[in-house]
Formats: sequence, structure tokens, C-alpha cells
Amino acid sequence: MQRKGRNAATDANADIAKYRLSGTPGHLLRRCQQRAIEIFFEEVGPRRLTPRQFALLVTIAQRPGLSQTDLVDVTGIDRSTVGDMLERLLKRGLVRRRRSGRDQRTNTLYVQPAGLKAVHDTIPAVERAQARILGPLPEDMRPAFVAALRLMAGIVETPAPKPSR
Repeated sequence: MQRKGRNAATDANADIAKYRLSGTPGHLLRRCQQRAIEIFFEEVGPRRLTPRQFALLVTIAQRPGLSQTDLVDVTGIDRSTVGDMLERLLKRGLVRRRRSGRDQRTNTLYVQPAGLKAVHDTIPAVERAQARILGPLPEDMRPAFVAALRLMAGIVETPAPKPSR
């Protein structure tokens, strides 16, 4: 019995010694996300839009009249976080909310002129950040890498929205 305990401990130590955190997808994705946010703030600046604020504003700008529920679905940001973020964007005058004409229980969202300006002014920095994020990859691997990320995130490729004029 005592020998079995020592073997179990020895086996556990051996398993732990062999385990490589640096080879696990979950750990690597978290590290990549952390680095992507660092790069975003280096390019955009700490007092401007956050990555999630930018995602919300771009999504609403591309889909005026989008419901809050649809915004959650499109961005993948959880409902309570979206609600809190929208309140802050509303207070800053970047977004407006209206009751839907079809369903008075549903709010529709629109980007205000100040929000459009914030997004427009932020796009060049976000594009620089995206280029830096992909920078360590050989150029020919980048499209496949982004496609693999879409698959992992469960995002179906959709055509880019047409600009409204």
C-alpha cells in the first residue's frame, strides 16, 4: 500500500513535469488576447475607445436600428456587459437608444455623430494594431490564421456591409 502511494506521487510529479502550458490552446489564446489588448492601447491610446467599445460602436454604425439582443449576438459580448457599456456610451453622447416601432419592449440603437467621429478617428489606429497583432506571422499564413480564429469563435463569414450614404 505504501509503495502504491509513492508510485502515485511519483506518477503525478512526472505528469506535472511533462505538462507544457505553452503548448495548450486555451493558455495561448489568453496570452494572445492579453497581447492584442496591449497593442490596441499602445496604438489607440488609453483615454480613447476600448476594444469592446470600438466593437459595439462599429457594429451599431454598420447596422443602425440594431436591437440590444442582436448586438450581444453579433459581438459575442455578454448581455450585462453590453448593458453597462451602452449606459456609458449613452452618457458620453456616442449612442442613442429608441423604442422599436415594432416592439415597444425592444430598444433600437444608433450611433450619434460624436460616436461616428470617434469610430472614424480610431480606425487608423485599430488597423495599425491589427497589423502589429499579425506581425509575428509570415504574411502568407495570416489569412488562414484569421479563418481558423473565425472557425474557433463560431463566426460565419459574411460579406462586408455596404457603406450607407
